[in-house]
Amino acid sequence: MSGIVHRSGGSGDHLLLLLHGLGATGAVWDRLLPLVERSWPGPWAVLDLRGHGRSVAGPPYGYAVHAADAASLVAGSGAAQVTVLGHSFGGVVGAVLAGGWYGVQVERVVAVGVKIDWTDDEVARARSLAARPPQVFATAAEAADRHLRLAGLTGLVDPSSAVAAAGVREVDGGFVAALDPRAFGAVGPPVEEVLSRAVAPLRLAAGAADPMVGLDAMRRVDPEAVLIEGAGHNAHWEAPEAVWSLVSGG
Repeated sequence: MSGIVHRSGGSGDHLLLLLHGLGATGAVWDRLLPLVERSWPGPWAVLDLRGHGRSVAGPPYGYAVHAADAASLVAGSGAAQVTVLGHSFGGVVGAVLAGGWYGVQVERVVAVGVKIDWTDDEVARARSLAARPPQVFATAAEAADRHLRLAGLTGLVDPSSAVAAAGVREVDGGFVAALDPRAFGAVGPPVEEVLSRAVAPLRLAAGAADPMVGLDAMRRVDPEAVLIEGAGHNAHWEAPEAVWSLVSGG
């Protein structure tokens, strides 16, 4: 898995893989990781998806490529099986990984905040973002603000925190958000169809105040989908205990 940066801990043969959303980095799991370390009975791994954070920036950026990167990590860990907890885009990647094509035994997938319904205008906007060059800022603080906006974390994460800094990269002439804009080009394939191809059990959930996905849309895929009270799109940051209960409660 050359070029894909990850953190890991624990030991055993049942890996918990945490996959962040589009525009974020693995640091967005930092509020949930203490719960993982306290109660997950096996190893865990958090990666920066291709084109995000400290990982390699290079297309293609489709769901299948991210899933292949994740499968490589699982294979390298030596784990016999994996449970995936994914947020938004990462939840879709987890469902692809669970499609049976990667030689990985996926026990189950918990996907939080997956946007299922996309309008033509939303897809066009994502592709427009993919065509723009990275915006270079004079200071790291400005780039951190940009990163938080791209990740939907403005107002939730302290711009001066290590979590914000994880989304900043220094370049010639200044600083940029550590996201390759071309990663937005992955948007487009029908999400409901992609999710339905998972052969492992798939649980969908979203914050009750998430403007991107509602219960009716999720229940077209998962009849037992749930809402998480007191949370919006980044429920894993806003209500980590509730999100963790979806994994630890089976």
